[in-house]
Parts: sequence; C-alpha cells; structure tokens
Amino acid sequence: MRRYQRRVYAVAYRIVRRHDVAEDVAQDTFIRAYHAIQRFELGRPFGPWVVRIAANLAINHRRSPRAREDALPDGHGETPAREAGPLGQLLDREASAVLEDAVARLPQEQRAVFMLRVSENLSYQEIAETLGLAIGTVMSRLARAREKLRAALQPYLQHQAAKRAEGGEP
Repeated sequence: MRRYQRRVYAVAYRIVRRHDVAEDVAQDTFIRAYHAIQRFELGRPFGPWVVRIAANLAINHRRSPRAREDALPDGHGETPAREAGPLGQLLDREASAVLEDAVARLPQEQRAVFMLRVSENLSYQEIAETLGLAIGTVMSRLARAREKLRAALQPYLQHQAAKRAEGGEP
C-alpha cells in the first residue's frame, strides 16, 4: 500500500504543484477508492485505477475556484543527485526552474499525460486506462506536450550550448 501512496502523491503533486494540496488530493483519493472499491474489477491492476482517481481529483482541483487562490511557495526544490560546486548547484537550480516553469505552463491535460509518462513511467496503455482516454489521445497529447516543452526550452538550451562553445561552464 505504501507504494501506491507515493505514486498517488507524486501524480497529484505534479498536477497541482503544491505539497499541501497534493497531500489533500492523496487523502481524498484513498477515501474515494475506499467508497468505490465495490466497483473495482478484481482482474485489473489496482495501481492505475487508484492513480486515475488521483489524477482526476487533481485536475478537478486545478479547475476549481479554490485553486486560483495565491499560494505560498514551497520554499525548497528537489535536491540534485550529485554533489556540485556552488556554480554547478546554481546552474542545476536554474535548469530545474526553467523546466518546472515550462511544464507548469502546459495545458493541464497535456501536463497530466506528460507527468504520468515521464515521472511515473507508465505505458501509453496505462496512461489511457488511468485517465480514461483513448491511446491515440494519449499519444497526441504527449506529442504536443513534448513540442511545447522543446519550444519553451530551446532558448535556454541554445544559451547553454553557446556558453560551452565559448569554453565557459556548462
């Protein structure tokens, strides 16, 4: 069950972008799953079913008037996996901020599909089942999300490539 808690929270966070709201969505997800367990088909995997509930609740939250309220920043980013010097840490934070901003600007339907594919490593079929979509819709939303991210990140990537060509820090 712990594995599902992490997946549900991760999906919720990637859609709502706030820890406090993601925790609420995760809690609501398991309450909803408990009340709907009689509708769960025993021959199907539990993970995609409960993640679908989380994704739907998170998307619904993003559409609600409550989501439009100003939120305090979380105050911390994810810690880089490797040790880097101060300049490397600054560049890592900058790159993470640029990527997070680009992902946050995706339409919520594209962001949900993208995050389930990239962060949760779900197959197209699992994403389709999780979100109740056709596989073709998943594929087109994912392609559009990748195109938008590529376009949004292109200026940053060109700037970094130019710095490397000049012999500066990457």
